[in-house]
Amino acid sequence: MIPKVDYKIVNLPSLKSDVDQWKALGKKIVFTNGCFDILHYGHIHFLSMAKEEGDILIVGLNSDKSVTKLKGESRPINNEKSRSFLMASLDFVDRVCLFGEDTPKTLIDEIVPDILVKGGDYKVEEIVGFTTVTKNGGKVIALDYVEGYSTTSLEEKIRSMQNK
Repeated sequence: MIPKVDYKIVNLPSLKSDVDQWKALGKKIVFTNGCFDILHYGHIHFLSMAKEEGDILIVGLNSDKSVTKLKGESRPINNEKSRSFLMASLDFVDRVCLFGEDTPKTLIDEIVPDILVKGGDYKVEEIVGFTTVTKNGGKVIALDYVEGYSTTSLEEKIRSMQNK
C-alpha cells in the first residue's frame, strides 16, 4: 500500500501557516529547491544531508513551466505532479511547494527559513535568498554534490542508448 503523502504537497499560504506553527514550537526550518526531474542517488544524498541541518525540510519545486524555461524544451521529463509526489514520498521531506518563477526568492522571502541549503556548485553569497536568510539570523550552506550523478547526464545516457 502506498502511503498517503498528499498532505505534504502544499501551496504557499498553507506552507506559511505550517512554518509559523513550527517556528512557534522552536523547530529549525531548512529550505532547499530544485527541479528534481529524475530523482537519483545524488538528489537523495543531498536532501538527506539538508535535513540533518535542522528539524523540518521544505523543498521548493520548480513548476513544469519553470523547468522548461531553465532546462530547455525537452524538460521536464516527469511532470510536476509526479515530481511533487516522489519528493513528498521521502520520509525526510516535510513539505513540498511548487513555484513558477525562475527562482524561489518569493517563497524564501515569505517563509524566511532558518537554514537555506543548495548544492556545492553555488557560492554561498550568490545563493538566491542569501540576504533574506542571513539578515534574519539564519545561515546559508552549500553542500557538496556526489560526483557522477545528475539528471542531465542520465538524460544523455538514455538518449545515447536509444541511438544504438
